[in-house]
Amino acid sequence: MTRRSLSFHARLSWILAAFLLVVIAALYFSVRLVTESAVSRQAAERLESGLRVFERLIDIRGRQLRDGVQVLAADFGFKEAVATGDTPTLQSAMANQAARINASEAMLIGLDGRVLASSLSNAVSGDSFRYATELRDARGQEHRLLVVVLDNQAHLLVEAEVRAPLPIARVVMGFAMDEALARELKQLTGLDVSFLTKEEGGATLATTLEPRTHSELIDGWSRHVHANGIEALTLGGERYLNEDVELSQGAGYSVIALVHSSLDEALAAFHQLDSRILLIALAGLIASLIGALLLARSLSEPVNALARAADRVGRGDYHTPIELDREDELGSLAKALNQMQRGIAEREHLIAHNMLHDDVTGLPNRSLAAELLASAVEARRITAVLHIGIGNLDAVQDSGGSEGVDQALRELTQRLQAGLQPGDHLARMLSDEFLLIVSDTSADNAFSAAVAVQQALALPVRVAELEMRIEAHIGVAGYPDDAGSVDELLRRARIAMQDAAQLPDGLQLYQHGRDDAHQRQITLIRDLRRAAQVGGLLLHFQPKVDLEQGRVYQAEALLRWNHPVYGVVSPGEFIPLAERTGSIQLLTAWVIEAVLRQLHVWNGRGLYMEVSLNISAEDLASMTLDQRVAELLQRYVIPGEQLVFEITESAMMREPERALAMLHRLRALGIRLSVDDFGTGYSSLAQLRRMPVQELKIDQSFIRELDDTCGDAVIVRSTIDMSHALGLKVVAEGVEHGETRDLLRGWGCDTLQGYFFSRPLPADAFETWLKQQPHLAARPRKEHS
Repeated sequence: MTRRSLSFHARLSWILAAFLLVVIAALYFSVRLVTESAVSRQAAERLESGLRVFERLIDIRGRQLRDGVQVLAADFGFKEAVATGDTPTLQSAMANQAARINASEAMLIGLDGRVLASSLSNAVSGDSFRYATELRDARGQEHRLLVVVLDNQAHLLVEAEVRAPLPIARVVMGFAMDEALARELKQLTGLDVSFLTKEEGGATLATTLEPRTHSELIDGWSRHVHANGIEALTLGGERYLNEDVELSQGAGYSVIALVHSSLDEALAAFHQLDSRILLIALAGLIASLIGALLLARSLSEPVNALARAADRVGRGDYHTPIELDREDELGSLAKALNQMQRGIAEREHLIAHNMLHDDVTGLPNRSLAAELLASAVEARRITAVLHIGIGNLDAVQDSGGSEGVDQALRELTQRLQAGLQPGDHLARMLSDEFLLIVSDTSADNAFSAAVAVQQALALPVRVAELEMRIEAHIGVAGYPDDAGSVDELLRRARIAMQDAAQLPDGLQLYQHGRDDAHQRQITLIRDLRRAAQVGGLLLHFQPKVDLEQGRVYQAEALLRWNHPVYGVVSPGEFIPLAERTGSIQLLTAWVIEAVLRQLHVWNGRGLYMEVSLNISAEDLASMTLDQRVAELLQRYVIPGEQLVFEITESAMMREPERALAMLHRLRALGIRLSVDDFGTGYSSLAQLRRMPVQELKIDQSFIRELDDTCGDAVIVRSTIDMSHALGLKVVAEGVEHGETRDLLRGWGCDTLQGYFFSRPLPADAFETWLKQQPHLAARPRKEHS
């Protein structure tokens, strides 16, 4: 079941309501907490003051009692009655004095502690008074006041000696600390007062508190044996602050006085304020909730309008404006969104146009051309495609820069558009490729259109004040004769264009079966990058015969590739592909290490050979070729003199200064350098003299059909003489006949290479061949050195 989320309006309302509730609740409880804290503090202060008043009142009552006792003890008639043992007179005198000083009991005790006369029911004449000793001790310590327990009730007693002139008796007077005293003290202090008497048999209480609180108070203080400061206690469901003071403690008894201040009673005055605060808080909360709802609605409605507008924009509707009549930030946002809609509409239109059109010529691009062809294929209309390639845009770039190239392309576009027939379409596929779609025409019939296009493009264009001729090659393919789909039609038209680039007239109809050759090329290009890792590469060695010594000191390492699908692939096929796709450096690196590894094996067998191998233009342009070669020479313990690097003239002409610097670094390693395929490049003699080379190799195209009467003979003889004059040795490759060998020997050529001596052989077969040619076998290394 999907969980339904709240709307923005509901979430905003809830958030505001929750925030207001928290604020108001915090305010209410803060006020209440502060109020209760202040009341509690005032109650505690009142309790402290009341306790001091209580203690002062007890002390005053005790002093009055003591003064009254001393007056009675000093009375002559009372002394005489004590001396004569006149009990009725004694009791009458004590009763009268007790009434005058508000004492509740009086007694006369002999010096031995026995009761002589008493108003207490449990103090019988002749019995020993329980507290006689404690009274004497209290008088001796000048306390004079003693709180004791009599008849399960606290009593305050005062004693005085009767002298005549020596002590003859002790008179004791006191009053009970009962509920009457507690009420009297409450009237004076404004606090509830309790007297708690604890004995071994239990506890009794005289208090001004309600009866329902007595048991809780006794239980709460049953563990107290001395004053314990102010404590909070709930009595009868009402909160009290209580403070106690210990009045006396003796053998088996203690008397505690307590004062109580009711917190609930103190807070009662604030209940009305508390109720008003609560009422105000609730009213504020309700008003705030209503305001929050109104605010949420005022925000949610325009936000919803903006959300609906954004949804329309997301669906591609950029023309419906947002109608929001507000002058606040949301109104400004609505205006900004309206402006954004217009901007998006303009940019989307521009992007859509740029996605389907070339920004330089304004022509449809590859995507739009594919759509146009798809429409023709879907309608099953006969359609021809002319794939036009421009071969020398690099020269235009060198002459006029990027602006010159753009100018030339726009002029070519105008020429091509001028020849368009109704229903034809012109598109720009790549930087140097155009596509002309000719409707309702087969490929054969469109060939005449290709001729007309080539004639139109053959006229020179003006670039940077220069007139330059454009080299165009055009491939033609048609639907449905040559292809059954758009992709197939475009691919085959491009294959035909690539084939046209190799033809003198630059025009080519698609030839059936060329797809297989094209697919073969794609497969070879893909697999070349992994050939060194997965295996399939191997070296063959073709001997080079030194004519002066009649020996084989050198061999050329030639790379072979055994493809897992196509079998043995000719170097003439995969080397150009490697150079064109950037894989040549991987192959060169593999060849160099394989050659050094083989030289290491041959050196170990006593066979000293110099091996030459080809280095491409990309290898010379590398900044690390010499470092990698030096590392491999050290790893396989091979001197640099056993390597010969063959460099073509065209490789040197690509980046002459950089290549020349690399050649000097390679020569510093001891590696010999040879100019390969001499005569087929564009290098000058001045460039040749700058190169640190030791050898020049005449291309086999001059050697294969050589005789002393052909024109190539003059070139070969001149090249040999020139090379010797420059201090270079000469190698002739492609020697296939004995007559050619004899001619070259007579002209002074130094080294020969060709099928006349041996075809390229694997390493093992090469060793076997040397053993079978003892007259050509190389001398041992020590002899050679």
